[in-house]
Formats: sequence, C-alpha cells, structure tokens
Amino acid sequence: MSTTSELVFIPFPAIGHLVSMVEMAKLLVDRDDRLSVTVLIMKFHFDSKIDSSLKSFTASVTTRIRFVLLPQRNPSRETSPMAFLYQFVESHKADVRQALADLSSCSLPRLKGLVIDMLCTSMMDVAIEFSIPSYVFFPSGMAYLGLMLYLQSLQDEQRMDLTSLNGSDAELDFPCFANPLPAAKFLPSEVLMKEKRPIYLGHARRFRESKGILVNTFAELEPRAVEALVGLGAPTVYPVGPMLNIEVESKKGCEILDWLDQQPDASVVFLCFGSFGSFDEDQVKEIACALERSKRRFLLSLRRPPAKDKSEVPSDFADPTEVLPEGFIDRTAGVGRVIGWAPQVAILAHRAIGGFVSHCGWNSILESIWFGVPVATWPQYAEQQFNAFELVAELGLAAEIKMDYRRDLMKGSDSIVMADEIEGGIRRLMEGEEAEERRKKVKEASEKSRKALMEGGSSYLSLGRFIEDVTSQ
Repeated sequence: MSTTSELVFIPFPAIGHLVSMVEMAKLLVDRDDRLSVTVLIMKFHFDSKIDSSLKSFTASVTTRIRFVLLPQRNPSRETSPMAFLYQFVESHKADVRQALADLSSCSLPRLKGLVIDMLCTSMMDVAIEFSIPSYVFFPSGMAYLGLMLYLQSLQDEQRMDLTSLNGSDAELDFPCFANPLPAAKFLPSEVLMKEKRPIYLGHARRFRESKGILVNTFAELEPRAVEALVGLGAPTVYPVGPMLNIEVESKKGCEILDWLDQQPDASVVFLCFGSFGSFDEDQVKEIACALERSKRRFLLSLRRPPAKDKSEVPSDFADPTEVLPEGFIDRTAGVGRVIGWAPQVAILAHRAIGGFVSHCGWNSILESIWFGVPVATWPQYAEQQFNAFELVAELGLAAEIKMDYRRDLMKGSDSIVMADEIEGGIRRLMEGEEAEERRKKVKEASEKSRKALMEGGSSYLSLGRFIEDVTSQ
C-alpha cells in the first residue's frame, strides 16, 4: 500500500524531547504503511549534540521518516530562559509555514496534521492557517500534564492568584496524587513570576485547543492521573509510552562497560544527572565523600557546569581530579569509576547496575523502570522532575536523597546537599529489606512497561486509536 497520510512533527530541540518524538515516529510508520512523517528540526547554536543525533536518526529510520533541518535562528538572550525559549520557537514560524506549504503542494501523501512538542504550542497558529488539526506531544508524564492544566484552571476559572502561594503553607489538592501536595515545593517557578507565568499557563491553555495529546507514559504507571485528566477537561489523551531509544549497540572496547562486566550483579550504584546536569566544586566534593564513605561500588558521571549566565550545555572535565577531593581517584580505584558523558541506556541495561541516583528527568525514570533499576531521587532543575519524584515515591519505586534542591541552569545553586544525606540515600537504595522490596516493585513495573507496547497492550491500543483518528479525516 502506498503512503497516503503525512504527519509533520515539530520537536523541541532538547535531546530528551527529540529522541522520544522520533521513537514515536518510528512506531507510527511501523504500525501503518499508509503513514509517513516529516520531522522539522530546530537547533540551538550552542548545542552540538543535535547534529550527531540527526546523523544517527537518518541512518536508522525508514525512508517514510525524513528530517528537515530548519534555518538557525538566534533571538536575543537578554531575557529570562523561559522567554528566550518561547522567542526561539516563535522565530521559526515562517520556516515551518514554508515547509508546510511545500508539503501541501504535493497531491500525495495528504497532509493530515501537525504533532508539536509541549513547548512549541505557538505553532498551532500555523496549523490553523493550513486548516489541519494539531496534536500535542507531551514528553513528560501524565501527572505533570495534569498539573499544568490544573494550575491553568485555578487561575482562569477559579480566579486564584497563584503568586500568593509562593512561600505559603498552602497545600494543593492535586487530583493526580492520593495526598495533597505542598504548594511551595511543587508549584513551577514560572507560575510564581509575573514575566514567566503567561508563557507557562499559555502552553497549558493551548493544550486544550489541540485535537489530542500524546503522552509519553503508560496507563498502568499513572492510572490515577489518567482518570484525573477527564475531570480537568483535557482533549482526547493518548498514553503511548514508554517512548525510549533502548537499542543497546555492541560496545566492545568501551572501558566502562568492560569494567562493569567484571562487577557482581546489581552491585554498582550509577550516578548520572541528565544532559544538563552538572555541579559546582563544593557539591562534587560532597558527592565524592558520600561515595567513599558508603563503600559501595559506583559509576559517577561528572560534568563541568557552563560559565555563569551563559546559555551553554555542560561539558566533560579535561581532568576531574581538579574538583574531586585529593587522592579520591586512587583511594577508590578498586570500587569505582568517574567518567564524563555516560551511555546511560547501555549502563542501565547492564546486569551489574543495582541502583540509579537520578535528577528525575522523565526519560531517565522511564529507562530505569524499563530496565528494572531502582532509583534514588535528587530532582534538580525542572518542576516535571518533582512530579516524577512524587510518582515513583508513591509507587514505592524510589528512595529519596533530596527533595527541595533547586539548580538554575544558568546560575547554578546556592545550596549544597551534604555528604550525610547523599550517603543515606545511597544506603537506602542499595541495602536492607526496603531496598529488596523496592527492587521487586521495579521489576514488576518493568514487565508492565514492556507489555504496554506489545500487541494488545494499553499503549499499543492507544496508539492505534490515534492512527485511526488521523487516517479517518
């Protein structure tokens, strides 16, 4: 059967958003040979990882998925990070308009819709111009989607001044979780600042204008949140996850994986904090002290923070000993390794990994569940990570290291998590009866995540409903 229906994907140019969206494109064209997908790629000038990822995608996908790199735009950075991101997406509207015009000029395949990232909702304006439906791809969990819609409803429908909750003792009776949540900890910072709030709540407002929302989760992981969204007035929601690139290529000759091959099963704690994760020297020393005192085998991914007030991504240290305690590498040579960038999927898939200290990025949470690895939570620089923490804690899948730690991507953090707290979290993660019980629960969740994508599974069926909606127009 020839391709008759075209979808255009607009991912946000962060690797976690991009990868999950490409994985969904793969599933769609594999499921139905009437479908083809064009992915329009925006690129930050300071992030080189998009180039290498694009080469990898192009080499690994079917011809019914093609990638179009849009011209690079660099709006002024003399604004808050959130305003910069909004302006960055806005600056590409004309490019997207031209790309859609080129696709529309062909009689087949017929353009059936725009699938846009949760941070690219202004692109709905372009879909309206072309009289095609828009769908939102939400790369975080269902609970965070619920939080965005809930806060938008509190302001727009109940006329609540959300800034009044800043620093208050108020609790939010957030329907996606069993217990009320302290507003001061779980309210996104964007909601509490006048210059950011319109952008944050504007995204949530536009979610309601879409024809449907595809969420990178599975119903068995967040059943309460799936049910709550009905009461929040969301459009049709499709839980289609976990959308992960879990292909573990052969890594023969990779020193880290060779070292893991020599370790006992489930004996190594892996510390990794995402593509934007980094720490200042004082915090690195506390982490190192905790690891040394815990006497656990470890693999620590350590990256250099960008210069203050610079829109850059972290980089590897030329020599990590410049920030580690003196003699640390020598003293721990028999039990641990310190590395820079980490092949996270390959590491989590390894039998030697027994625990994962994570910043609670949604992809990292889904990967840990997929591979059955318990997590010690240290959420850091985005509010959806706090929702991920609350979810895995409620399900009994995680131990806590620090809940109220915040790190600004451009300014760093004013607080330090001390070695005692980190060591305690590592011990709770790796030792004792609670750790064993947690490991069993993660294994059960892992089985559910895999079944969800199998024929007849909840996400398989949900994706099928989305395909039917697209192709029946």
